[in-house]
Amino acid sequence: MSTTDVVQTALITGGARGLGLGIARRLAADGKKIILWDINFNDFDVAQAGFTPILNQCVDVSDQNAVQTAFGEALAVTGKIEILVNNAGINGVISPTWDYPIDEWQRVLNINLTGIFNTCRTAIPQMRANGYGRIVNVASIAGKEGNPGSSAYAAAKGGVIAYTKSIAKELADSGVLANCIAPTMAETDLLKQVTPEFIATIKAKIPMGRFVKIEEVAAMVAWIASSECSFTTGFTFDLSGGRATY
Repeated sequence: MSTTDVVQTALITGGARGLGLGIARRLAADGKKIILWDINFNDFDVAQAGFTPILNQCVDVSDQNAVQTAFGEALAVTGKIEILVNNAGINGVISPTWDYPIDEWQRVLNINLTGIFNTCRTAIPQMRANGYGRIVNVASIAGKEGNPGSSAYAAAKGGVIAYTKSIAKELADSGVLANCIAPTMAETDLLKQVTPEFIATIKAKIPMGRFVKIEEVAAMVAWIASSECSFTTGFTFDLSGGRATY
């Protein structure tokens, strides 16, 4: 029996809320077993989520030791993890570069970029050993174009895109594919971290005149994470309402 014939396990970081929860909900509906990682599960409710994860783990993805420990525990429960969705992230403060707090810069990069390195570095060996895997890294349109006042976030997401291209080439003949998505802003809790002026500026850049829906992001991820996505790796899929056409 091939890897694609069995029920697959998907690990979603930042999965207790927002985009991560929406992605997990869609993958669960598609028959995947779900492991959720998040910094806390205070607001997570199984009834509202609409599915029951096989494991909820409180993990700080910026801590390599915590990632390795949690991944080992997850493997002990599931045996294999075929899908990794790196969604955990923060926006950080809105400030011009010359005033940007140095500790905040480091915090944003540690979670949004180094966190993805930590999880990929930990998960890839068992995917390579199994000859199959799907990695989906959540970047942002900001990683392509930059957003004024949000330089740390843009730099981290640009790094995610470049990092994904690199590991995709390293893994090209292994059966493990790595791709990105680059959504524009979605109506999630991240909006609480930015100013109304920043939100208005971002929306004005979107030709469709609206933010992306969580369900739209989840549908895109579901295909990238599936066995049907078999000849695309290192690519960044656009979810920007026409803002980016490249």
